[in-house]
Amino acid sequence: MSGWVPLRSGRPPSNRLSGARLNGVRRVLRGPRADVVPALVARACTLVGLVDIAAGVFPRFRHSRMHTLAEVLPGALGPFAAALALSTGVLLLLLAHGLRRRKRRAWRAAAILLPAGAIAQFTYRHSLVGALVSLALLVPLLRHRDEFTALPDPRSRWRALANFIVMGAGSIALGLAVVSAHPGRMVGDPSLADRLEHVIYGLFGFEGPVDYAGDTSWTVAFSLGALGLLTAITTIYLAFRPEHPAARLTADDEVRLRALLEKHGARDSLGHFALRRDKAVVFSPSGKAAVTYRVVSGVMLASGDPIGDVEAWPGAIERFMDEAKAHSWTPAVMGCSETGAEVWTRETGLDALELGDEAVVDVADFSLAGRAMRNVRQMVKRIERLGYETRVRRVRDLGEAELDRIRRAAEDWRGTDTERGFSMALGRIGDPSDGDCLIATAHKADEAPGPYGDLKAVLHFVPWGPDCASLDLMRRDRSADPGMNELLIVAALQAAPRLGVKQVSLNFAMFRSALARGEKIGAGPVLRAWRGLLVFLSRWFQIESLYKFNAKFRPRWEPRFVVYAASRDLPRIGLAAMRAEGFVNLALPRVLRRRAKTPAPCAHAVAEQGMTEQNIRAA
Repeated sequence: MSGWVPLRSGRPPSNRLSGARLNGVRRVLRGPRADVVPALVARACTLVGLVDIAAGVFPRFRHSRMHTLAEVLPGALGPFAAALALSTGVLLLLLAHGLRRRKRRAWRAAAILLPAGAIAQFTYRHSLVGALVSLALLVPLLRHRDEFTALPDPRSRWRALANFIVMGAGSIALGLAVVSAHPGRMVGDPSLADRLEHVIYGLFGFEGPVDYAGDTSWTVAFSLGALGLLTAITTIYLAFRPEHPAARLTADDEVRLRALLEKHGARDSLGHFALRRDKAVVFSPSGKAAVTYRVVSGVMLASGDPIGDVEAWPGAIERFMDEAKAHSWTPAVMGCSETGAEVWTRETGLDALELGDEAVVDVADFSLAGRAMRNVRQMVKRIERLGYETRVRRVRDLGEAELDRIRRAAEDWRGTDTERGFSMALGRIGDPSDGDCLIATAHKADEAPGPYGDLKAVLHFVPWGPDCASLDLMRRDRSADPGMNELLIVAALQAAPRLGVKQVSLNFAMFRSALARGEKIGAGPVLRAWRGLLVFLSRWFQIESLYKFNAKFRPRWEPRFVVYAASRDLPRIGLAAMRAEGFVNLALPRVLRRRAKTPAPCAHAVAEQGMTEQNIRAA
């Protein structure tokens, strides 16, 4: 009895094994969890689409060992099997992304496509198996239809142009494969140029220079015609479908945001940038907090901390996440503070990653004296000896004529085709509602006046609470002497006490801590390699240069974070952020852009408006 070990359960082992098998059977019968159905259906559509394309392109595919599989796939129908297989395969590939994002319209398209495929299988091929496979794919769609509720994304004609380019290139590539997939039936040996010409003609429904023996020419012609028709139909649909414009900051939203900033604007140096009019906003149920955002490539991109009372932040964050879920957008936050990152991660379960540091200068501690400021001091004195003078004023103290000259100069000196900035840029100068903004200008009167008079450089600061300022933009005449930005920053810091400004936030330095630690003695090989990569990327992006420029003024560094849902989303979020900031410009030519229409309200605004109308009718 000494070697006897009692069982942990009173049931015999066989009963436990039977129970495990029974649970496994139940899980199989119950099917996958509802939350993973969209991803599984998307993968199934992708697989079926690829196989359908293979069935349409390669004629031997349907006569090989895969014949049975090809018979049961939607799209391989009757005498038009090749053309329908190609069309269906391409449509399913296009549909898969929308299904993965839980789009309602993608669900509707799939719900129509699959029964149509089942009916066609049974009617033309008398294949009960093929019809059952199509209906089997339809079952999880209908059973889990509540998972596909995402609203449409903002639309523009860019989608139509992008579709035409992508579909056109794909159709040409598939067309070449179709034309070249019948070498044994070709008449002669056509060159690649002849085949490409045959594809181009075939996409428009005309016969090309390549000829085939037997009925193969009809198969190729139908396939090419189907690809061309599919490209045309999808492009026309995207170009003329009803528009769902991106939301914009309305006048009422701006008034409410300004009221919140007046009470709580001192909390975040990026708060005033929430007033960009190309952002949308969601408010907390109490109206005491708000989150501003922009949607770029399916990413719902917020910037900075929520505006308003910290206690009301969770309500605004919840509204933000509800809006992202309603549209199946990927939520992300760029440039929030440490406090903001803690609240975001606590309330949403998202992750945070340090993005860089913000340079903040305390005006009371700033001085040009000392060895550390020697380079800045010498540069400023040299510029002053060359005859430059500076002026630092509030926007409300400038005349309209001078403001107009500053605006035109800033536009001309921008140096890029598009305005850069999103999270830390206001996007306008001299607006009557921005009277508290600061403008620092550099002038040189001893030269012949240029197109903007004696103006040589401009710095624009936005309010940061009642007694601080945050740098918005720096612009200078390219023909002016070097050191204009240093001169104006020093002038702004020296004029700050007169203007009642105690702190000034300068530029944001991405990956500042990595650059600083990587150049120190004793840095490890990984840190040095990371710093080397950042220095290499600085050839195209202002990474190291901004860090070194900010460091001249001996600021204190405040970390800023990016908040994201999953690591796999980071490349997508990074690309969306670069597009929002203006580093990647995918804008259409002006002639192809749609005229601005009345902004579309967000989902919460629609719901609240409906509730208000119901209350009015009830009263």
